[in-house]
Amino acid sequence: MSNIKKDDQAFSKAMHGEKSTSKKGFTAALSKDQAALDLASERYFQFFNKKKGVDENDEDREGRLADYAALTRHYYNLVTDFYEYGWGGSFHFCRYYPGEAHMQAIARHEHYLAYKMNIQAGMKVLDVGCGVGGPAREIARFTSANVVGLNNNDYQIERAQYYSKTAGLENQVTFAKGDFMNIEFDPETFDAVYAIEATVHAPSLEGVYGQIYKVLKPGGVFGVYEWVMTHNFDPENKEHREIRYGIEIGDGIPQMFSVDVAIEALKKVGFEIEYQEDLADRDDEIPWYYPLSGNLKYARSLTDLLTVFRVSRIGRLLTTLSVGALEKLRVAPKGSAKVTNALEEAAVNLVRGGEEKIFTPMMLFVARKPASA
Repeated sequence: MSNIKKDDQAFSKAMHGEKSTSKKGFTAALSKDQAALDLASERYFQFFNKKKGVDENDEDREGRLADYAALTRHYYNLVTDFYEYGWGGSFHFCRYYPGEAHMQAIARHEHYLAYKMNIQAGMKVLDVGCGVGGPAREIARFTSANVVGLNNNDYQIERAQYYSKTAGLENQVTFAKGDFMNIEFDPETFDAVYAIEATVHAPSLEGVYGQIYKVLKPGGVFGVYEWVMTHNFDPENKEHREIRYGIEIGDGIPQMFSVDVAIEALKKVGFEIEYQEDLADRDDEIPWYYPLSGNLKYARSLTDLLTVFRVSRIGRLLTTLSVGALEKLRVAPKGSAKVTNALEEAAVNLVRGGEEKIFTPMMLFVARKPASA
């Protein structure tokens, strides 16, 4: 094991504790080690020049792009517990049908990707940027494929392994520590690879897509829900730039790319795009960002109400106020409120980006590695 990986593991243990799976969500968020939280927070927020904001220069962005791995790792050390508290085990957005429960919609979004990719039983599949493994477990159940989750965050891997074992899927869904810009699996290992709102953390889409292409077998398929700025985004529009910057700082993103950059990157590394669609552009009755907007009228169960309330404007405000109060009482580690403020900034700008249709979290691409490759 490399020294870097050993250091990451040691830091994860220091921040989250030896028995990190014994706590979850809000309780886990309040149980972090103060010194480790300070360090993770300091190292994360140093990547963003708040004084310059949307007017930051290329040098500011280059710093994030150059150290994308640390940026992403520290981000998820800070926010994973809040994500689980508000969103469960699948950290992604989805479309909604009228009368459909939130978790049902989340699962359907994962099933739809597996369906479009034609993932079959027995296939060896790689989940790039797997989080705590919610989609990997769901797709494994749905398709009977064998899924390997790739992640550069030790805390998330530990939780993912725990959840898979609890679900009785430890032999079908496994997890590996790794950098998606340098995937260490042998070339032509996987029948299929997918990524759900994860490769947005890459400093170069061409770079991460090239690594995915390498580990796919000839004829293998890659499916991705990509975060991109749409053709409606105007870089000369300050409001648009504010929205993009708010998404970047609140979601641990080195730099948001346009949909054209994603298309060009797929083609340049050798993929043949078989299907592409912005699923957020279907003019659905219920928008993908409805939970963040606080519109509780679409909730269809008590679980829905609790989930949507937690991530709604009011729920986020109460969480921020609660964390701030607990900080003052020294129940929560100092710096926790700063993290919730960053998540609030992200949520506000995700909704703004969705309303303006300048951003989508679900630009779907299904691309194939030529059989002759």
